[in-house]
Amino acid sequence: MNILKELKEFAIKGNVVDMAVGVMIGVAFATIVNSLVQDILSPVIGLFSAKASFSDLFILLKAGANGGPYNSLANAKADAAITMNIGLFLNAFINFSIVTIVLFLIVKATNRLRRPQAATTDLISMKECPFCFSSISVKALRCPLCTSDLANDSISK
Repeated sequence: MNILKELKEFAIKGNVVDMAVGVMIGVAFATIVNSLVQDILSPVIGLFSAKASFSDLFILLKAGANGGPYNSLANAKADAAITMNIGLFLNAFINFSIVTIVLFLIVKATNRLRRPQAATTDLISMKECPFCFSSISVKALRCPLCTSDLANDSISK
């Protein structure tokens, strides 16, 4: 019974709900990025590589039962050929790069929005240690840097 109570408390905490929403948004975002890479970027890059589709860039390592040649990765896989799938790897790398850049920009924007709020809060809740002159919390009873006792200190808060 105690475990079920703890599980219920864990599940209804705001962090779990926030994480679930983040995962759902991440899955939807991944679908959009995959479509961008496969449907828009890959064909353009495929034009420069003389292939009809960027996803069909591969190196044949060992021919399959029919011996090839293969004009697409699907044909090579259907013949059980062993291939090095360069195009699929490049698609995954481009997906990763786009997701990384977008997440970086989101985190950077979020941090920029949070900084002014945190700075004003930090200034109000900090004081100076009279012994080592480091910044410490106004609630501190002992300086974390010099370990001086601040309980009997007469510093104005």
